[in-house]
Amino acid sequence: MAFSTRELFARIIKCEAGGEGDNGMRAVACVIMNRVNVSAGEYLRICQGDLRKVIFQPGQFDCMSSILGGRTNLQTIWANPPEQIHYDIADWALSGNKLWGIGQALWYFNPFSPSCPTIFPRNGTGSIINRIGEHCFYIPTELYYMT
Repeated sequence: MAFSTRELFARIIKCEAGGEGDNGMRAVACVIMNRVNVSAGEYLRICQGDLRKVIFQPGQFDCMSSILGGRTNLQTIWANPPEQIHYDIADWALSGNKLWGIGQALWYFNPFSPSCPTIFPRNGTGSIINRIGEHCFYIPTELYYMT
C-alpha cells in the first residue's frame, strides 16, 4: 500500500524525532519543510519543492534506510506507525507554521555529545543556529547556494 504524503511526513517525524518532545518534532518538521521550500541549491535542484522527493532523497534520513552500518535498521518509517501527535505536527508544518529558533535550517543531527559542531555537513554548507533537545540545527552558508 502506498502511503499518502501526509502519512509519510507523520511517519518520518515520529521516526526521526519521536523522542524529542513536541518542540523537537516541530523543529525536525520545519527542517523538512524548509527543504521543500528552499529557493536555491541542492534541495531545490533535486527535490523541486516536492515533499515526497525530500523524504525519499537517498542518504538524507536514517529512518529511510533498512540497513545502517551494515546492520538491519529496526527504526524505519515502515516499522513505526505514527500516532495522532505526529499527524498533528505534520498538519501544523504543512500549514506553513514555523518554530522560533529554527529559521531556514536545512539540516539537523544528534551529535551524541553535549556540544554541537559549528559546521555541518562536513562540506561546510551549514552553520549552527540552535540546539533543541538532542538535535543540533544548521542554516545554509553561502557555500550551500553553490551546490
